[in-house]
Amino acid sequence: MILDYKNLAALKLLSSIDGLGPSKILNLISKFQSPSNIFSVSSQSLCGIDRINKILAGRIAGAANDLKKFEDLLEKEFEHLRQKGFSLITYFDKNYPKPLKNIYSPPLFLYISGKIEAEDNYSISMVGTRRATQYGKKVTEQIGEELAGQGITIVSGLARGIDSASHRAALKAGGRTLAVIGSGLDRIYPSENKGLAQQISENGAVISEFPLGTKPDAQNFPRRNRIISGLSLGTVVVESNVNGGAMQTAAHALDQNREVFAIPGNLETPQSEGTNKLIQEGRAKLVKNAEDILVELDLKLKPVIGKNIPKPKVDLNLFEEKLLEVLNSEPIQIDKLSAKVGSTTSDCLVNLLTLEFKGLVKQLPGKQFVKL
Repeated sequence: MILDYKNLAALKLLSSIDGLGPSKILNLISKFQSPSNIFSVSSQSLCGIDRINKILAGRIAGAANDLKKFEDLLEKEFEHLRQKGFSLITYFDKNYPKPLKNIYSPPLFLYISGKIEAEDNYSISMVGTRRATQYGKKVTEQIGEELAGQGITIVSGLARGIDSASHRAALKAGGRTLAVIGSGLDRIYPSENKGLAQQISENGAVISEFPLGTKPDAQNFPRRNRIISGLSLGTVVVESNVNGGAMQTAAHALDQNREVFAIPGNLETPQSEGTNKLIQEGRAKLVKNAEDILVELDLKLKPVIGKNIPKPKVDLNLFEEKLLEVLNSEPIQIDKLSAKVGSTTSDCLVNLLTLEFKGLVKQLPGKQFVKL
C-alpha cells in the first residue's frame, strides 16, 4: 500500500493519539484498508475492534476534526526535511527495512539521514556500555571490522563507548553502518558525535522514529533499543553492567526471536557483569570473535557472504585426525571403521564422541558415522 498525502497525515494523526500504539494502528488499518478510512468510522464501530475500548474509540472519533491541521503540519515537516536533506519513510514503503516489519510494535515512521539499502537486511548490531574499557573497544574494533569486511551492515546507537567504536570499525573496513538515535535527526547526541553521524550518513544511515526537534530524553532510548535489535539478525553485547541499555537491547532481541551473543569479560570488571550474566543464564551465546558469529548465523547470512563463512579451527589429536581421514559423507559402521583405522571399537567410540562434540562427525542409527 502506497500512502498518499491525506493518508500520511491520517497516519500521523493516529500516531499522536494517546494509547494508540503501532500494533493497534496496523490492526485498524487492516480492518478499514487505509488510515483515512478510520476517521470516517463511528466510535461504536471502532469499539468492536480488538483492543479498542470505549475511551480509545472516543479519542479516535474525536480526532477526525484535526485531520486538516495535520495535513498542514505534514506539509511544513516535509519542507523542513527537504531543507535539511533528510527523508521520511513509513511502514508501508518498499524501502522500509524488512527485518523491522517482523517485530512487535514496529515504528510506523522512520526519519532518515542517508539511505537504507536492501543489503542492510543482513545486519548485526553491536552494543555496549558508554564507559567502555580498552579491552571492550579492542574487541569491538576487531569484530566490527571483520563483520563489515564480509559485507555485513553494523547497527548501533551512536552513543559513546562501544556504540561509537562499532560504527567506526565498520567505516574503517569500508562497510555500511546504521545508527539508531533517541532524538530528532537535528539533535545528534552526544554532540561530539556529529562528525561521526555525518560519516555514517554517507556510508549508511542515521535513523530515528522521532520527529525533528525531539530532544534526547531518557525515555526515548528504550524505544530506540527495540529498533536496533529489530534491524538485525543478531545482537552482540560487548560490555554492559547488569542494568545497562545494552541489556535492554538484548532483551528486545530475545523477544523478537533474534540471536543474542555476548563477549565474556573480567569477573572483577563492572562493565562485564551484564555480558557474563547473559552467558551464565543461557540467554546469549558466548563468542570470542567474528568467526563464531558467522558460523552461528551461517544460513541467515548466506545471501550476503555466500559459502565463504570460515569454519571454526579445531585442535585434533592424532587418533581423531586418522578417523577423519577414513570418514566421509557415506555412513560407515563402527566395526568396519575400527578395522580400517586398526584400533579397538571402544577406542574409536571415545574419539568419535569427541569429534561429535566438536561438530565434525555425526552418529546415525545402527552405530554408523559420517563426516560433516
